[in-house]
Amino acid sequence: MSRYLDSVCKLCRREGEKLFLKGRRCIGPKCSFERRSYPPGDHGQKPPTRARGEFRRQLRTKQKAKRIYGIYEKQFRNYYFKATRQTGITGENLIALLERRLDNVVYRLGFATSRKQARQLVKHNHFTVNGKRVNIPSYLVQIGDVITPREKSRDSITIQEALEFSKQRGAPEWLELDADKPEGRVQGTPIVEHIAAELDTQLIIELYSR
Repeated sequence: MSRYLDSVCKLCRREGEKLFLKGRRCIGPKCSFERRSYPPGDHGQKPPTRARGEFRRQLRTKQKAKRIYGIYEKQFRNYYFKATRQTGITGENLIALLERRLDNVVYRLGFATSRKQARQLVKHNHFTVNGKRVNIPSYLVQIGDVITPREKSRDSITIQEALEFSKQRGAPEWLELDADKPEGRVQGTPIVEHIAAELDTQLIIELYSR
């Protein structure tokens, strides 16, 4: 499986905004975007020479969504086609699929400080869904599912520090967190308004509809 091995801070700089890909570092003084908010590369500080056309806006929005959720083009395209086959608005269906990924749910509940860390915790068998161990980051949770750290992982320093760090962030409306157990429950369907980043899903749909 391919992995992105370059600096993830460059991804934020490329999109021109913080995507919070490194958790705690993103809100501290070491954040690269705070020090260098221009795009990476030799020509990053120079003004763009090309017009900012509609295609560029569509492409940048799609790239931004991929980078937020940490997935690659083939998988993202599969989510798009799955969203088109569902009833309702395609853009909202796409966001719902991305938000329901187990690695994203673990992050949104506050068990990890970033989606990358959440993905690693899931792959290393630290979480269960309805009492059954699940180590597939792309697993899609359903309404009523209960997500908990495994018993031997509940006192993990990584998870405890993440829960403390995430108190200021809070869980979205479609998730319920009981930090004392600790335990998370899916109690609704995610919508575009529930995500922290601003994503115009219509631009993504227009790009793939070309």
